[in-house]
Amino acid sequence: MLIDSSGLSKVKDSITEKIFFGHEPSAELIAILSVYFVQGILGLARLAVSFFLKDELMLSPAQVSALFGVVALPWMIKPLFGFMSDGLPIFGYRRRPYLVLSGILGAIAWLSMATVVHSSWAATAAIALSSLAIAVSDVIVDSLVVERARVESQADAGSLQSLCWGASAVGGLVTAYFSGILLEHFTTRTVFFITASFPLIVSVAAWFIAESPVNQETNDTNNTQDLSIKHQLKQLRQAVSQKTIWLPAAFVFILQATPTAESAFFYFSTNELHFEPEFLGRVRLVTSLASLLGIWIFQRFLKSVSFRLIFGWSTVISAVLGMTMLLLVTHTNRALGIDDHWFSLGDSLILTVMGQIAYMPVLVLAARLCPPGVEATLFALLMSVFNLAGMVSYEFGAIIMHWLGITESNFDSLWILVTITNLSTLLPLVFLNWLPKDDTQPEALPTNSEPFIQNLILPEQESQVIESTAPPTRGCGL
Repeated sequence: MLIDSSGLSKVKDSITEKIFFGHEPSAELIAILSVYFVQGILGLARLAVSFFLKDELMLSPAQVSALFGVVALPWMIKPLFGFMSDGLPIFGYRRRPYLVLSGILGAIAWLSMATVVHSSWAATAAIALSSLAIAVSDVIVDSLVVERARVESQADAGSLQSLCWGASAVGGLVTAYFSGILLEHFTTRTVFFITASFPLIVSVAAWFIAESPVNQETNDTNNTQDLSIKHQLKQLRQAVSQKTIWLPAAFVFILQATPTAESAFFYFSTNELHFEPEFLGRVRLVTSLASLLGIWIFQRFLKSVSFRLIFGWSTVISAVLGMTMLLLVTHTNRALGIDDHWFSLGDSLILTVMGQIAYMPVLVLAARLCPPGVEATLFALLMSVFNLAGMVSYEFGAIIMHWLGITESNFDSLWILVTITNLSTLLPLVFLNWLPKDDTQPEALPTNSEPFIQNLILPEQESQVIESTAPPTRGCGL
């Protein structure tokens, strides 16, 4: 028995060290990781949504692109959710009820997609509701992580953030392939039914979050916090007025706002190339792994490279590689003896790696732009601005598709769209000098209060919302 106990202890220690990065796998930690895991696994419905909008609602590529832009709106007001959580407790609690509510809203959204959604307006409302639920849970769980990380050492804090990002990445990888397999055997509405069960995990996990209720004895604390919020807003205005902050932010906005051809390529790949859902699931799996590869390459070789250099070269290389899609659009790849499937798979892999390498500096730059005193609030605001750029990208893409007459069956002008979207990515190079020459931090703002822990978006965690904040797809968009 002693040997068995000792062996079990070693196994537990090994799991704690290698899987949980040294953090005790408590019920609360498992609950937090479950929320991140659900955020990743909700990608299960991504392909189903695309096929539903295309085949059942009969929307055109331009309409789908416009819809995807609209449903990203909740990600642009994430700071508001943080202020609500801190300033408007529900039944005396600031975190737990919001997680419960977000889970319920998410389930309702996907149940609606599975049952009562029969029009484009209803689909927009339901998908937007799901987006809102994810955004709220993301803000709340990020704040929980930061609250716990603040009492840890710096090393532990970083490992906790990485652990949470890993949980989301695992959820995304699990569903990347199965999102296509399920559509081979079930209807889109059945997939929506299955997806509706996952947000409820968030509602259940919320009950395992340790949180003390707000009571009458905390009135003085709340009054102090109200004063701190006013002070924080004043600091935020001072920060945004700094040229060293708004110029780089404007550069990244322009970079992210260039038009995307993602929706048109989905229609092209399914209606023209006749790619099956199972193959599209394989592409998603490959691109998910490619994203991780891109992150590793950046962390291993490029994180010390200047922003101007990495943005400049990654933009040029991505634009050049993106033009290879003309081979697929014009079917030239067939003349070269390259099958459509293999060309799409290889092109998606390469472009995703480059896209992730180009996007990682966005997160790093956003974090470095935040001067002491307003780190959390300003980072959330910056990411909201970047998400707004993503919406603009989809809407620009929709307008161009409409002008070119690209429909679910007419792809004659798709090569023009490919050319425009790729060449437009070179536009930000004109403003490259808006980026800092080195890693110089913005000036610290005068403050005598600690940084807030509300509406927190961690640099390591923001990449988990790839669906909403990743750079527009220049490749096949599968």
